[in-house]
Amino acid sequence: MPLPNPIRSNRTLQELDRDHLIHPVSAYRAHEARGVTVLESGRGMWLTDGDGRELLDAFAGLWCVNVGYGQESIVQAAAEQMRRLPYATGYFDFGSEPAIRLAQRLAELAPPGLERVYFTLGGSDAVDSAIRFIVHYFNALGKPAKKQFIALERGYHGSSSLGSGLTALPAFHRNFDVPRAWQHHLPSPYPYRSGLSDEALIARSVGELRAKVAELGADNVAAFFCEPIQGSGSVIVPPKGWLRAIRDTCAELGILFVADEVITGFGRTGPMFACEDEDVSPDLMTVAKGLTAGYAPMGAVLMSEEVYSTIADAAPDMPVGHGFTYSGHPVSAAVGLEVLRLYTEGGILANARAVAPRFAAGLARLAEHPMVGDTRGRGLLGAIELVADKATKRPFDPALKLPDRLFSGGYGNGVIYRAFGDATIGLAPALCCSEAEMDMIFERIGRTLDALLEEPDIRAALA
Repeated sequence: MPLPNPIRSNRTLQELDRDHLIHPVSAYRAHEARGVTVLESGRGMWLTDGDGRELLDAFAGLWCVNVGYGQESIVQAAAEQMRRLPYATGYFDFGSEPAIRLAQRLAELAPPGLERVYFTLGGSDAVDSAIRFIVHYFNALGKPAKKQFIALERGYHGSSSLGSGLTALPAFHRNFDVPRAWQHHLPSPYPYRSGLSDEALIARSVGELRAKVAELGADNVAAFFCEPIQGSGSVIVPPKGWLRAIRDTCAELGILFVADEVITGFGRTGPMFACEDEDVSPDLMTVAKGLTAGYAPMGAVLMSEEVYSTIADAAPDMPVGHGFTYSGHPVSAAVGLEVLRLYTEGGILANARAVAPRFAAGLARLAEHPMVGDTRGRGLLGAIELVADKATKRPFDPALKLPDRLFSGGYGNGVIYRAFGDATIGLAPALCCSEAEMDMIFERIGRTLDALLEEPDIRAALA
């Protein structure tokens, strides 16, 4: 006799969710009061919620469903691997073919010099792993004083116990006792708010990095972490040349340069990795999200041969005590291999490059809206920053709760995007997005902004 279906109604799911499920990065009591929005299915760029409403997903889930929903070849790759070998540990010198081949493929596609790959479950533990490897590296190198880490304001490097301190967003620090004393932050290279030319902004960033290293002592600084484009910090796009200048400065100062490409990797900004835009090869690189396009959990740390060999040669017969039960999980690896094939052979990256001008044109059109102060982006990663005064760049009063109203208004118009706390709309449509769907995204956002503009308190804020 079959078991009864535990999913009886959307209302029942809301009650179960309220009573048992803790949601990531949410206001717990506010979520309980609001209730969950259940997503039931997806196809291509589209999601269907529990009420049957069709929604255009302009954020690729959480920056990750780069190939769109419902790619049958990925489902088949996962199912085939589950039947053959659903799990294989990487401990005790064991391994599996998918993990080995995925490591090889990543090394082929990555910026030059990143030959070694350690698999994680996602971006946060990739950052955590990178920190641990860097500490181990400098201890093995005989430089145990190098323990200070530098990152950027508005940066996001996950929510693990170590990475959350490199993250520089208030919600990830509040009541968690981070950042720690060895974690430091420099101003974000934020063109819209800096008031500087590109050249001056780059020079300022380089000067701030040099000054911080001098303050801490070069013999004490281990590494500098940054996203090539800051994602969760409201999609801050540094000027061209910034990444190369910072990477060169790190090399000159003798500190490791770590590129966090968890969001920007796998075609999101145009090339396979954003570092390629400026011919930058980091010492370590963290990836996740687009690696499996969200179809299965997986992330990775890619490291240079020099970093790997220093760790390996320090104690050739002793284990390096860092590992996860699911590192190199064969099903996730099989999914990753198929996702990479879709990027390179299935036309996904080529489509992203083809529709990127349409994306840029949509951003440019919305820049003329009375509520929009700035639009910015690269590839299929972008943002629309709302301000109460275009001339002074004055933001809206937080008391207006504009982010909540932006998100609910967009949802009502059938489009999902990120509404950041500073009233910036974040966009990251799937790389399979068609030109017609791209136009639809911006039409629906425009309609949402027009509706907000008609609300009395918004009009009063603009006056």
